[in-house]
Amino acid sequence: MPTVELTKENFEKTVTGSEFVLIDFWAGWCGPCRMFGPVYEKASERHQDIVFGKVDTEAQPELAGAFQISSIPTLMAVRDRTVLYAQPGALPPQALEELIATIRSVDMNDVHRQAATPTAARN
Repeated sequence: MPTVELTKENFEKTVTGSEFVLIDFWAGWCGPCRMFGPVYEKASERHQDIVFGKVDTEAQPELAGAFQISSIPTLMAVRDRTVLYAQPGALPPQALEELIATIRSVDMNDVHRQAATPTAARN
């Protein structure tokens, strides 16, 4: 599946309407972003069940601001409307594959259960 350009108009629908979304926050002037782009595109071809979105931080400053993106590229992984990963830095292919496998293996029932439990009860 080709990557999807995410904008303030389609972001919410894309993220809430998909089980697993990877989001690459990038900009055209960013060297590491340009190096990570082909790695991200190839992963999108291998993982047809995942939505691979891209947010151009120059064209979509509201989205970048909403997620407090201060360094690019930043990769964010969202499953069941829950952010499970958000880190700056370009990943090499193997690290991206490992991240995808890790996010796939997360027990989302457990994540939702923990989110519903007050912090004091978890400690």
